Amino acid sequence: MWGLVWLLLAWLGGWGCIGHLAAPTRAWSGSQEDPGPALLRTRRSWVWNQFFVIEEYAGPEPVLIGKLHSDVDRGEGRTKYLLTGEGAGTVFVIDEATGNIHVTKSLDREEKAQYVLLAQAVDRASNRPLEPPSEFIIKVQDINDNPPIFPLGPYHATVPEMSNVGTSVIQVTAHDADDPSYGNSAKLVYTVLDGLPFFSVDPQTGVVRTAIPNMDRETQEEFLVVIQAKDMGGHMGGLSGSTTVTVTLSDVNDNPPKFPQSLYQFSVVETAGPGTLVGRLQAQDPDLGDNALMAYSILDGEGSETFSISTDTKGQDGLLTVRKPLDFESRHSYAFRVEATNTLIDPAYLRRGPFKDVASVRIAVQDAPEPPTFTQATYHLVVPENKAPGTLVGQVSATDLDSPASPIRYSILPHSDVERCFLIQPEDGTIRTAVPLDRESHVWHNLTVLATELDSSAQASRVQVAIQTLDENDNAPQLAEPYDTFVCDSAAPGQLIQVIRALDRDEAGNSSRVSLQGPLGPDANFTVRDNRDGSASLLLPSRPAPPRQTPYLVPIELWDWGTPPLSSTATVTVSMCRCRPDGSVASCWPEAQLSPTGLSTGALLAIVTCVGTLLALVVLFVALRRQKQEALMVLEEEDVRENIITYDDEGGGEEDTEAFDISALQNPDGAALPAPGPPTRRDVLPWSRARRQPRAPGPADVAQLLALRLSEADEDPSVPPYDSVQVYGYEGRGSSCGSLSSLGSEAGAPGLMEPLDDWGPLFRTLAELYGAKEPLAP
Repeated sequence: MWGLVWLLLAWLGGWGCIGHLAAPTRAWSGSQEDPGPALLRTRRSWVWNQFFVIEEYAGPEPVLIGKLHSDVDRGEGRTKYLLTGEGAGTVFVIDEATGNIHVTKSLDREEKAQYVLLAQAVDRASNRPLEPPSEFIIKVQDINDNPPIFPLGPYHATVPEMSNVGTSVIQVTAHDADDPSYGNSAKLVYTVLDGLPFFSVDPQTGVVRTAIPNMDRETQEEFLVVIQAKDMGGHMGGLSGSTTVTVTLSDVNDNPPKFPQSLYQFSVVETAGPGTLVGRLQAQDPDLGDNALMAYSILDGEGSETFSISTDTKGQDGLLTVRKPLDFESRHSYAFRVEATNTLIDPAYLRRGPFKDVASVRIAVQDAPEPPTFTQATYHLVVPENKAPGTLVGQVSATDLDSPASPIRYSILPHSDVERCFLIQPEDGTIRTAVPLDRESHVWHNLTVLATELDSSAQASRVQVAIQTLDENDNAPQLAEPYDTFVCDSAAPGQLIQVIRALDRDEAGNSSRVSLQGPLGPDANFTVRDNRDGSASLLLPSRPAPPRQTPYLVPIELWDWGTPPLSSTATVTVSMCRCRPDGSVASCWPEAQLSPTGLSTGALLAIVTCVGTLLALVVLFVALRRQKQEALMVLEEEDVRENIITYDDEGGGEEDTEAFDISALQNPDGAALPAPGPPTRRDVLPWSRARRQPRAPGPADVAQLLALRLSEADEDPSVPPYDSVQVYGYEGRGSSCGSLSSLGSEAGAPGLMEPLDDWGPLFRTLAELYGAKEPLAP
């Protein structure tokens, strides 16, 4: 059994390719008129070639692209054709009865280049497959519908100025979405639309290159180049796209520095010190950055000695400064040449000339008022000591360079000669002594002399004058220190007791040495031996000195060898002491007399200090206690409320008349009339307690007694200005009602409460309280 499938492709009303059906083992060739040999097989399958459909085709109706037919289809309507896969039912539809395949919408190859479909013939009634399914591909055929684009544009590139022709600048790349394997839709050609004649582009690669030599950044720094990419190999009808390339020329050192003027003139005052800025020179270099850095130098030796030039921090300007002090009187002007040179030179551009330039500089020195100038920077004078006042020491001299005939006045600054040892002649600068000088007190005197113009006191200058005092032999030698030594009573004859040193305050070179001599003669207790080096040794003689309680005073004679020679006498104290076997001192007689108990002076002083401190503490403690007691006593007198007195006696009640006398409270005759005079202030505490006077007999009436007591309390200066409670134990006498107290009444007295009912409403509550009868006990 064999089958045949016709697939018709419609190409805008024409026929396309024809699909073929082949057996799995051998391909079938021929036609229906001449079928040719065929092989019977037990299983057959669909084999489809690739078919194409033009993209972007938009017709009024679905386009027929082919027809599916099986040899089992007898035209009876029992065969149904099915189409499955990508786009089946939406993009591609099939007529189930005829097998015609249509495309329903316009296709875009750039979205999807091909579709894989599956074709099958089945029985319409039972959907049973009549043929095995077969897969085929429908490719979308490309048309030129996409222009080239530059995905990385616009571009920016940099190329050095003065580059050679053909120097690569940048490569631009365009992308065409059309199919590069079909036709020339994606074949691009690059051209320059704008940027000629400076740049060119490779038509195939898109590499942008320089087209002319010696492009100068100083003339034009930036170029805008427009590059176009066109498909269809650049032929007519192709689509195109463009981009811009901004090309910047980078700087190279191709320009030498140049002074804008050939002569620079400056002026500077003669008082300008070293480092003073005279002027600024600026050579112009159109290059940028390091290529424009310059160094300046002075070519003539005359100018380089007096002036110096350096480059500023930016490396552009030359700073001309003073190097040495200027003097208008010696020179009025200076002329020299200055050279500016690039610090970085590119050998590739040496042909463009030397990278340096020279300019002339002329500096005029201006005269300025100057202070007097001393003939020497410092003065060193000498004068012997002990000379009489008025002795000539030396002379200083200064002149006015602006006017040499102008008189100068001299003076010594007070702070440099505090002791007023020198005088200076104002007219000629002669320095003399004012007092005799002592070299041993001051060897050097440092004076500051001020020279001032007579007609302009503001113009003044100073100079240091060092005066050295020369030595004379005016000090006799003396002992270097007081010597107080001892010798053991058991010392052997000839033993060294003490080395004695002498001191001469005169200058070391004035006397060669100092000699020392002790007592002479056979009766001398000690021997002094001159060591001939300014010292002597005190020795125990062959006949030891006899022990005694008082120390020995050994006389020493000292003299120098100066001119004239001077001498002096000193005394060395030597004590005789008892020594231990190891040579240490056990006791000396003067010390034993001072401290017989064996205590030293320091120990005695410590004991006395401790005892005095203890006595001072005891006195201070007693004084504080007494002061505290006096304060407590004054407080008790001023305010008795602050004192609480405790008694252990409880008392016996009203019947106890022995413990307390309450007759004063019961006797109104003790009340006194108020004292005449102005009332005393009650808002302050009185300074002194008023003396209480004995009370005169008071009135017998209770109301008058209460008023009298109230008046006494108001007028008493010792009463505080706050309320107080007055207790009265007197009820009055002669009352018709009798006493209200129930202490003396008898319980159950008949008729006791009856009068309370007759006293009126004011006593009703009291009558009810006392009139209530207690219920009888059951």
